[in-house]
Amino acid sequence: MITAGIDVGSLTAKAIILGEDKVLAQSLRPTGSDSRGAGEKAMSAALAEAGLTPADIDYTVATGYGRSALPSADATVTEISCHARGAVWQLPNTRTILDMGGQDCKAIRCDSSGAITDFVMNDKCAAGTGRFIEIMASLFDVSLSDVGPLSLKTRFGATPISSTCVLFAKTEALSLLREGADRNDIIAGVCDALVGRILALLRKVGIQADLAISGGIAKNSGIVKRIAGKTGFEPQVPEEPQVVGALGAALFAKDFAAESGQR
Repeated sequence: MITAGIDVGSLTAKAIILGEDKVLAQSLRPTGSDSRGAGEKAMSAALAEAGLTPADIDYTVATGYGRSALPSADATVTEISCHARGAVWQLPNTRTILDMGGQDCKAIRCDSSGAITDFVMNDKCAAGTGRFIEIMASLFDVSLSDVGPLSLKTRFGATPISSTCVLFAKTEALSLLREGADRNDIIAGVCDALVGRILALLRKVGIQADLAISGGIAKNSGIVKRIAGKTGFEPQVPEEPQVVGALGAALFAKDFAAESGQR
């Protein structure tokens, strides 16, 4: 049986082809303004990598922010369920999951099968999402991938960012820079502020030692190290944290295909 999962997020569209408990191919594409087009391109790229055609796929599940924009999918499942399922499949001991996307941040508790037992989500303010880091990276004219490493190379230590709103935080950071504060120290303060909001979410569901991080934020070494330092746990990070939701969707597709009697 060959199944597919497509996760269309606000920033990135991901697709995974799964065959008999093995990932055959995966792809990531910028979402842009066309959720449907981005999902279809991600799927086409994954099919090409696997050497397959759409006719070879037995069942497809879509998830993520733009899941309803993909009429070619056989079913849709929420990203919360898909991230839990995908994380446990890759990291079986996972019981707590942090998933941060461009528009929201989710703290999830699950059981050994990946079934949700509790979750909370912050989608009200950009200051608690990946968008916060993206805005600050642009402000300091550094790449998104450099934010984490730079935050760990401070001159005098992190410069606190007191504002809880992303727009005010941007203004505050810019003022600090003009006053002569070290750029890396301010970036460290930005990461500290984000981790504070992350931990508040995680505490609502209860943080267990087997904490996994999915989404693009898992690639930010500064955030991961700060979470480890604050919790005393070393977070688990999947090999490619951005495709965890798509993997979960492909696993649900496998279940649905079996229930419907497909091969």
